[in-house]
Amino acid sequence: MNWIKTKNNTKLNLSEIPILTMSDLRKEIIELNKRPVGFFGKDWGSGKVRLFVVLADDKAGDLYISSAVFEKTEKSYESITPEIPAFHIFEREFFEEFGIEPLHHPWLKPVRKNQKNYRFFEMQGDEVHQVAVGPIHAGVIEPGHFRFMCNGETVYHLEIMLGYQHRGVEELMIKNPSNQLAESICGDSVIAYNTAYSNTIELLKDIQISNKAQLIRKLALEMERAAIHIGDLGAIAGDIAYLMGASVFGATRTLVINTMLEFCGSRFGRGFITVGGVNYDLSSEKIERAIKTLSKVESDVDRMVKTMLKNSSVMSRLEKTGTVSTERAVEAGLVGMAAKASGVNLDSRFDFPDKWMTELNIKRNDFNGTGDVNSRFRLRYTEIKQSLCIVNKIFEKLKNYTDEDINYGYEILNKENAKDVFTVSIVEGWRGEIVHIAMTDNTGALSRYKIKDPSFNNWYGLALAVRNNGISDFPLCNKSFNLSYCGNDL
Repeated sequence: MNWIKTKNNTKLNLSEIPILTMSDLRKEIIELNKRPVGFFGKDWGSGKVRLFVVLADDKAGDLYISSAVFEKTEKSYESITPEIPAFHIFEREFFEEFGIEPLHHPWLKPVRKNQKNYRFFEMQGDEVHQVAVGPIHAGVIEPGHFRFMCNGETVYHLEIMLGYQHRGVEELMIKNPSNQLAESICGDSVIAYNTAYSNTIELLKDIQISNKAQLIRKLALEMERAAIHIGDLGAIAGDIAYLMGASVFGATRTLVINTMLEFCGSRFGRGFITVGGVNYDLSSEKIERAIKTLSKVESDVDRMVKTMLKNSSVMSRLEKTGTVSTERAVEAGLVGMAAKASGVNLDSRFDFPDKWMTELNIKRNDFNGTGDVNSRFRLRYTEIKQSLCIVNKIFEKLKNYTDEDINYGYEILNKENAKDVFTVSIVEGWRGEIVHIAMTDNTGALSRYKIKDPSFNNWYGLALAVRNNGISDFPLCNKSFNLSYCGNDL
C-alpha cells in the first residue's frame, strides 16, 4: 500500500511518506474512501509542487498519509470531488494556492481570494429575487457575505463568500511560531488552538509533558467547550426572542469563564498553556471553589434547557428548521458538532483518544440527531453535561498530584526541532476537529505549517441547512452552527 499509517500526535520522517503520480494517488484515495483531514501543497523547488494528503479512519483511530509531486508543466488533474464530495473544499483551496486545476470539479470557486470578478450562482424566474447580506454586519462580528436566492420568502440557495481577512497565519507560524500567535488564530477556541500548537512543537522537540500538565490542559479544553456551548444556547434563545433563556445562559456562561479567569488571569484562557506544559498550577482552594461554581452552572443549565424544551413556541422554531440530513452531512464532509447533530458521530476525543479517556473512564455519548436547529441545541446541552463531568473527574484526579508534579516548560523553548519530519496533531475544539500539521527542513526549521479549522468543513453545511427555509430563519440557522470567519480566513 502506498500510504504510511500512523496515529494522532505522532512524528514521521518525510522520507517515509510515499510519493505517487497524481493519477495513482487519486485512484488510491477513491479506493481507500477515508475521510479527508489534510489536502495541501508545498513548494518543492524548481517549479514543482508536492501535494500531501492525510486521511482519517475514525473507527480504527488511524491516519493515512501519502503524497504526489506535480512537475512544473503539470497544471491540472482529474478532480476527486465527483467521486468523494467531501474533498470539494480541499481541492478548491489547493487550486487557489497553487493554480493546479482539479478538472471537472463541480463548484470550483475561490475560498479566500475572491474579492475580484466573483461570479455568484444565479437563478432565473419572474418571482426570483436576490438578498445580499454583508460583508459588514449589524454587530461586532467578522466579515462575510451571504447571497440568498429566494422565491418569495423561501430560500432556494445560499452562497457564502468569505476571504475578507488576509492575515497570513500559516506564514506567520513559519516565521515566528509562538503560543501567543496560536491562541490568537480563533478567539473563541484559544485553548483548543494552543493545545494543538503545543502538541505540534512538543513533537518536533521531543518534549514529554507531565501527567498533571496534561490533565490541566484537558480540563481547560472542556471548560472552553462548556462555556461556548452555554453562550450559544443563549444566542439561539435570543434569536427566537426567548429573552429569559438568553439572560440565564449569558449569566451562566460568565460563571464558567470567570472561573477560567481565576485559574490563569484570562476569561478565555490566554496564557494558560505553553509549550512544555502549562503556565499556572491549580491550588486545592481554587479547585474547591471551581467545583462549587460548576455545580451551580450545571444545575442552572439543566433547569433552563428543560424549561425551554417544554415550551411549544420554542419548539415550533427549533424543530425541522435548518435541517441537514445524514447523507448530506457525509457528502459535504461536515465535522464536529455540525456532523454529530446530523447523526455523523465524529469526535476526535474518542476517535483518536489519549490515555486519559481510558483512565478517567470517559464514555462516548453518540448523538442521534436529525440535523435541525433542535438537534444542534440539544447536542450542545449534551456536550455541556459531558464536559462538566470530565472536568469534575479531572479535579478529583488532580488531588493525587503534588505541586512538584507539574512542569512549566520555561527551560525547553530553545531545544532544537527534529529535521525533515512531518507531524499531525488533531484536537477536538468545541466546533469540531482542529488540525495542525507541521513540516521541518534539513536544518530543523519549520518549512510548512498547515492549519484547518472545523469551520472550513462546515460553512457549506450552513448553506445546505437554509435551503427551503424562510429567509427570516437564517439568523437562527446561522447561530445554531456558529461558524468562524477567522478560522476560515487564515
